[in-house]
Amino acid sequence: MRNLYVVTHPEATHHVERRVGGWFDSELTPRGRQQATAIAEAVRGMVPDGARAEVFTSDLRRTAQTADAIGGSLGVEPLPMPDLREWSYGEAGGRPQSWLDERFVPPPAVGERMQHDQGVPGAETRLELATRIYRAMEAITARECEHQVVVTHGGALTFVVAAWIRMPLASVGYAAFRATGGGITHLREDDFFHNRQVVSLNDTDHLG
Repeated sequence: MRNLYVVTHPEATHHVERRVGGWFDSELTPRGRQQATAIAEAVRGMVPDGARAEVFTSDLRRTAQTADAIGGSLGVEPLPMPDLREWSYGEAGGRPQSWLDERFVPPPAVGERMQHDQGVPGAETRLELATRIYRAMEAITARECEHQVVVTHGGALTFVVAAWIRMPLASVGYAAFRATGGGITHLREDDFFHNRQVVSLNDTDHLG
């Protein structure tokens, strides 16, 4: 049995400052740190005493801080993985959200969506983001461990789940799984059929 707990980082400075996140290296707010403690307690309650666990995290500060809280509760050192970063918004990263809103180009309803870059210079395409998240998930699931924690971002979560259920990369053009800050998504693979389940999606009960 493999259990994968996917955590989206809680409140960060770019949220309250209304700045574009992406690869902009914001950090958790005081409220976000309190939420990270609550997340860590919730994850600790999901992992049986004595069970081996691993923690993987995006290398940005807001996720690393969240992972440190979780790792401390489990007694393990988080492993940074740059491939778990949020969608890169290129030139928009760190700018006021209003700057991006004025320039953002939504993907077409039909046609080519995987190469869409949101109309922002330097931004990742959906294909580029999905490819690196799939690469990270392949590396994580290749390891033998019953309990694994992945700390990532709201935009990246869709592709973590898509990779988990083995959705073909070419088919993720329309995929979207809703995530909010501090949510926990529980994924599970059984030992007999090796079916991959989405047990719960974006659970936030631990945040009150």
